[in-house]
Amino acid sequence: MYQVVRARLRALVCRVRAARRDAGMVTSEYATGIVAAVAFAVVLYKVVTSGAVSAELQSIVKEALNARM
Repeated sequence: MYQVVRARLRALVCRVRAARRDAGMVTSEYATGIVAAVAFAVVLYKVVTSGAVSAELQSIVKEALNARM
């Protein structure tokens, strides 16, 4: 019984140690991810605030508010 418990405990410890080694991204991956997210946000902001898209969004909202039910 003692040997079975000890073997299971050893296996659990090995799995926890293995998970810690590849637990997440390194600093350079975080930096790349943040730069990509900010670039996407800037592009999206520019598209949404452009004249054509802004006018189209306003017309959609006006049509939705004037819809009869």
